[in-house]
Amino acid sequence: MQEIKHFINGEFVGSQSGKTFANLNPATNQHIGTVHEGGQIEVEQAVAAARAALKGPWGTMPLAERMAILHKVADGINARFDEFLEAECLDTGKPKSLAAHIDIPRGAANFKVFADLFKNVPTESFMLDTPDGKGALNYAVRKPKGVIAVISPWNLPLLLMTWKVGPALACGNTVVVKPSEETPRTTTLLGEVMNAAGVPKGVYNVVHGFGPNSAGEFLTTHPDVDGITFTGETRTGAAIIKASSAHIRHVSFELGGKNPGIVFADCDLDKAIEGTMRSVFANCGQVCLGTERVYVERPIFDEFVKRLKAGAEALQMGAWDDACTSMGPLISQEHKQKVLSYYQKAVEEGATVITGGGVPMMSGALAEGAWVQPTIWIGLPETASVVQEEIFGPCCHVQPFDSEEQVIEWANATRYGLAAAVWTENSSRAHRVAGQLDAGIVWVNSWFLRDLRTPFGGMKHSGIGREGGVHSLEFYTELKNVCVKL
Repeated sequence: MQEIKHFINGEFVGSQSGKTFANLNPATNQHIGTVHEGGQIEVEQAVAAARAALKGPWGTMPLAERMAILHKVADGINARFDEFLEAECLDTGKPKSLAAHIDIPRGAANFKVFADLFKNVPTESFMLDTPDGKGALNYAVRKPKGVIAVISPWNLPLLLMTWKVGPALACGNTVVVKPSEETPRTTTLLGEVMNAAGVPKGVYNVVHGFGPNSAGEFLTTHPDVDGITFTGETRTGAAIIKASSAHIRHVSFELGGKNPGIVFADCDLDKAIEGTMRSVFANCGQVCLGTERVYVERPIFDEFVKRLKAGAEALQMGAWDDACTSMGPLISQEHKQKVLSYYQKAVEEGATVITGGGVPMMSGALAEGAWVQPTIWIGLPETASVVQEEIFGPCCHVQPFDSEEQVIEWANATRYGLAAAVWTENSSRAHRVAGQLDAGIVWVNSWFLRDLRTPFGGMKHSGIGREGGVHSLEFYTELKNVCVKL
């Protein structure tokens, strides 16, 4: 049983209110830790520490020294790889094989990638002619935005938190992180790594808690916060915008999705099946970039559904540290009930259940976990709830299509616009279709392949702004022009 405290000004501290909440293992529903709930006092302390660090050693540190420290942070995560792996898997229930391949190494890499990127991005300069013939020199300077509030999600806790903290610190900002109440462990453990790497006090702060009338609300409404970055569902993003509107500050939001996968008859079917299996069922379907709508050209529809069904039924559900496990539980009992409600809706709306649709039989300690079956439906109209609404579970609806124009229209007929996948061996079609899809990222013959130098974010209700590469620098810095009359 672990006691999980806040990390403020370089120290682990409890809540002055004495409030705590349970940290549960979703695979067993067992109480595995006690988390301190932060309130206005803890947020005030964390923001004050972050503000002081901006004026202190972090704000005056030479660039090369700051970048070297961030490399040490990445090395510190990797040196304690097994500790981070266990913490992440206990919080999420995800298989060790998945977290060891994606969550921990990519979480560490975010510090090195953005440190190196910031060192090498130039700014612009212009010579301006003036009436006296002597001219003026204009040049741009980047300065840190200030104190950044980081509201991070529960599905990829370390990776998506460091995706924000890495570039924020590389740009010279300080941060106050409010991790999801479901997954507090790796964000807290990172505090130890920060201290060991020589990160000054107050640069990295963590306050645990919930949203309304808790740490999340107090942080996003704090007048001394200069920017807010958030990954999570669209409804929560809208609430954060409303709550923070009294203070003008920049926001960067990656929100929900109802992502399409489009499979043309000329695809490499083996690739398309393998990629769609991952995009639908990886992390038990709890990936914002995951595919919940699959459109398959009619000549290969039956074969595709047959093979996708076989793949889903071959998935092995089990404990995170079992080498045979290929799919873990959902994040919580509450989310399990939400996903099961959509499983029921699908049937009520007339879906044909190809596989799944219920709760698997689990034995021993796993019997009380947040388990659901991987599920595939066919036969629903595009207006059905499970075709239009984000479920965030291991499920998809598969629909046949007859023309390129028809499938593009269906793919775009949603309020979301986060990601899409296109499977075809026709390069002209790939470029043509990708260009017409309303999505912030389109994968062709791949899925979840990410170059951190490229822009990342969503269209429509899937987000505001872009991060990644120079786009992260644009959000985490203020660009100042200096005009010098010669």
